[in-house]
Amino acid sequence: LPAMGYGDEQLHDLEATIRATECDAVVIGTPIDLNRVITIDQPSTRVTYDLAEIGEPSLATILDGFVAEHGLA
Repeated sequence: LPAMGYGDEQLHDLEATIRATECDAVVIGTPIDLNRVITIDQPSTRVTYDLAEIGEPSLATILDGFVAEHGLA
């Protein structure tokens, strides 16, 4: 389930969606520990990950193009 934000309404909606989802476990792959901000009744675990860019386009290249295209520099 993608989280679109962590405002009160989004957190309430995410908690309700997880609660209504039939599942054996919840895997939390967000930058924050959702167990600290919502109640998850199902068993859950938090995973972390590292991102390594290889090749082009890189994130920096994409952002540089966006900034230039929109005159944000």
